[in-house]
Amino acid sequence: MNIRFTLILLLLTISFLACENDQELKEKTAKQITTPSAKPTLRYEIAIDSLDFQQKKIGRNENLSDILNDKGISYQKIYTLVENAEGIFDVRKIRKGNPYYLFTSQDSAASLQFMVYEKSKVEYIVFSMADLKVWKGKKEIKRVLDTVSATITSSLWMALYEQGQNPALADELADIYSWTIDFFGIQKGDYFKVYFEHLVVEDDTIGIGQIFAANFNHANHNYQAYYYVQDSIGEFFDEEGGSLRKTFLKAPLRFKRISSKFSHNRYHPVLKIYRPHHGIDYAAATGTPVYTIGDGKVIKKGYQKRGGGNYVKIKHNSTYTTVYMHLNGFAKGLHTGQHLKQGDLIGYVGATGLATGPHLDFRVYKNGSPINPLKMKSTPAKPVKDGNIADFGKLKESLIWIVDN
Repeated sequence: MNIRFTLILLLLTISFLACENDQELKEKTAKQITTPSAKPTLRYEIAIDSLDFQQKKIGRNENLSDILNDKGISYQKIYTLVENAEGIFDVRKIRKGNPYYLFTSQDSAASLQFMVYEKSKVEYIVFSMADLKVWKGKKEIKRVLDTVSATITSSLWMALYEQGQNPALADELADIYSWTIDFFGIQKGDYFKVYFEHLVVEDDTIGIGQIFAANFNHANHNYQAYYYVQDSIGEFFDEEGGSLRKTFLKAPLRFKRISSKFSHNRYHPVLKIYRPHHGIDYAAATGTPVYTIGDGKVIKKGYQKRGGGNYVKIKHNSTYTTVYMHLNGFAKGLHTGQHLKQGDLIGYVGATGLATGPHLDFRVYKNGSPINPLKMKSTPAKPVKDGNIADFGKLKESLIWIVDN
């Protein structure tokens, strides 16, 4: 009796333990199924957890072959990589000073697995040693909103620099207000406020994104600008919904100063005589880009022996014609009969012809007669459409704090 009881107790114990182990196995299996494995760390689309890497810069006269061969990659493999890069990246355009990364195995051999060349702060090229493939990619660009305001003491550029901001914002503002404000005529005490995006890659600010609203107080007058999209086209409008874009730009270039104004009797510094000067001389460095102030057709391009040097003449409509003289050179492909859009490049500042130094002699003719370019009237482009006024009003109200002083 005792022996039978003992056997029964032993069998029950074994059965209980078996069930318990089976339950543990089920729980362990379930945990393995439901718990996701750790995601690999990716950089340049490469799983780098099992790799070491070095950051370097392209040296003087250093090329792809030098870098890879020094890491033990055969010339045959390098040749194949170069062939596979065709249409993706021209390896001859690797530039001195650009960063590159070498990803190697973590074993004692430390064999090269990938090379990544940074073409720019955004674009990169990956060379894979395992399959000899080449691909290009782009880093994520983050858009960070910011607001900047400042009072001008010397220049717009310095006002931004003193705020620790990217001075490129000055160019963006100049583009927005290029039809309404002469930025080389801004005064001490003028002030501005702008709401915009920084473009950021890996915590490094690489540029200016979209500007959404701005206010520029010049000579005690507020010039408001609101970015609004209608008919899939975004542009800037004032507080009334009028376009800031006009038929003609205020000036055909970014200049240092006006060195000579419109005059019917000006002393010529080369000829040493008094004669009419029916234009505006903009002093600027040689090579400064010159743009057409409005849509038009190139009717003359060449060299003016009478003193104008290299020049371009553009007919905008039945009323206005403009002339750009003393150019150092012309825009590539520019030719007579070509139709241009406002802001198209036409040439570069120079000192050809009768000129004591680099500058642009800019002239405007109305119905064939010269007029003072600084007094030229320009009609605005189309305003916000009637059907969009309410929507534009909501946008303006959400950004009205920009003009608050």
